Amino acid sequence: MRVFLLGYMGSGKSSKGKKLAKKLNLNFFDLDILFEKKYKLTIQQFFSKYDEGLFRKLEHKLLKKILHDDNMVLSLGGGSPCFYDNMNLINESGITIYIEMPVKALQHRLTHAKKPRPLIKNLTPENLESFIAGQLRERENYYLKAHLTISGINLDIDQLAERIITLA
Repeated sequence: MRVFLLGYMGSGKSSKGKKLAKKLNLNFFDLDILFEKKYKLTIQQFFSKYDEGLFRKLEHKLLKKILHDDNMVLSLGGGSPCFYDNMNLINESGITIYIEMPVKALQHRLTHAKKPRPLIKNLTPENLESFIAGQLRERENYYLKAHLTISGINLDIDQLAERIITLA
């Protein structure tokens, strides 16, 4: 079984993904962490050294490499589904789940996040809300192609695991 979690940064893909993988007795991988290990740079460092275009190209290659691993939950980066036909690739390779979150909730989470996010590091809180809203408008065309859309607010892992098992 392959489960792919997608959604905007801060939606809980990694934290919920770990719990979901444990519940389903699957391995958990985070595409961003795999990227950082492979290229020996944090995403933040990569973005300050190179551009987003190169990041997306290398991210796509890494995704294609891991797509065929079995028994996993993979948390994708927020923009991963939106480039290089990645959404179709993951839809064909397993169960895709969009963790949907309201803009205000994402803004709150990202403002208080421990990990810096390169795409928003220079934004004021006021600008952050409109940035998130704009990116969500662009990205939701991809996100909504997922097999399942769930709310990230009070997400129940047990219920999600049951739904995944019925889809598998």
